[in-house]
Amino acid sequence: MIGIIVAALAVYFVVLGRQAISLMTDGNIGLLVMGIAVMVLPLLGVWLIYGTLRTTFDHDRLARRIFEEGRTMDISELPKRPSGRVEREAADELFARYKLEWEADPDSWRTNYQLARAYDVAGDRSRAREIMRRAVALESAERAAR
Repeated sequence: MIGIIVAALAVYFVVLGRQAISLMTDGNIGLLVMGIAVMVLPLLGVWLIYGTLRTTFDHDRLARRIFEEGRTMDISELPKRPSGRVEREAADELFARYKLEWEADPDSWRTNYQLARAYDVAGDRSRAREIMRRAVALESAERAAR
């Protein structure tokens, strides 16, 4: 599905880029400025897609490694709200457990990954993203050291 979406966006960006080039080569200064402005859109889109895919693949790599090590966080038994979110009290208990593990070993990508997941379950998305970036960096450094 991701491939289909990226392919569709690639076609869109090519069409948009061609239109921008057409505007820029018309000879009119107003159309040149408009063409430059239109060219920014596909360039920005490519940059955003690249960043999103890179982040997605990094997180997926860490999730696979955690799964292979048998350390997957199981939240299936936790009480949930009608929306599907974990109840606040249960999420806080889960977070406290993983925070203790992280405090014991803050330089491990595994404890950072688990803490990021616990933040996510607790609903703190900004901290989850911050800690997950740290987990990715630590795991990348570990792979590079091998």
